[in-house]
Amino acid sequence: MQRLEGKVILVAGGGGIGNELARRYAREGACVVLGDIDLDGVRAVADDIKRAGGRATATRLDGADEGSIAAAVALACKDYGGLDGLHANFAALTTISSDSDVLDMSLDAFDTTMRVNTRGFFLCTRHALPAIFARGGGAIIYTSSGAAHAGEPTRVAYAMSKAAGQALMRHVASKFGPQGVRANSIAPGVIRHERWTAWSPEVVAELEARATSNTHIKSRLGRPDDIASLSALLMSDEGSYITGQVISVDGGATMRS
Repeated sequence: MQRLEGKVILVAGGGGIGNELARRYAREGACVVLGDIDLDGVRAVADDIKRAGGRATATRLDGADEGSIAAAVALACKDYGGLDGLHANFAALTTISSDSDVLDMSLDAFDTTMRVNTRGFFLCTRHALPAIFARGGGAIIYTSSGAAHAGEPTRVAYAMSKAAGQALMRHVASKFGPQGVRANSIAPGVIRHERWTAWSPEVVAELEARATSNTHIKSRLGRPDDIASLSALLMSDEGSYITGQVISVDGGATMRS
């Protein structure tokens, strides 16, 4: 099914979920620019896409570096003639272990989280919008988290940054909807992805236990393709009347109207 034929999509943040996003968008017919701080990793994914007959370009993109974000948008316009969609997917994972509570978390870790997760999404939006306007409109998806609305005793900076991303999404949807831009957030639950292999067995066990206890689908954990399938819908014309929404993909861990 080629729902994205003729569209150009920038996936800002590869690895884990991002790699599957790029593969799915390409299978649906889109030209994909995949950016990540791990250039070798996204090059490998782009090569896989091209071997399968798709169109993809890899570039280094650092959520804390405005120049790399601007360059990724420019690359999409140069290689494929424009930009129809942005999927902002990166996060500052290096600070997760030190993201404790408001009393104990260091300001350095807090500032890093906000610089990447909040400022980075802001900059991606700022640089992508003019290119999307030039195509007559398009779609922006922000990868969020249930942490933004669930309330937790830890991960205060991460939760704050993801809540800020949802506020940004609603701003974009309301301000630029009349110009043909749709914006939505996807809030994944615990998603088992390829980067789990780099984590300690203790961290993996904690994630699995939390997912099993909180979700109402007990047969499995979430997968990257669960996020990618919804993303493809939201990027496509089939999702053309969906905007301003936070959609949870978490096995029912968060149930809300």
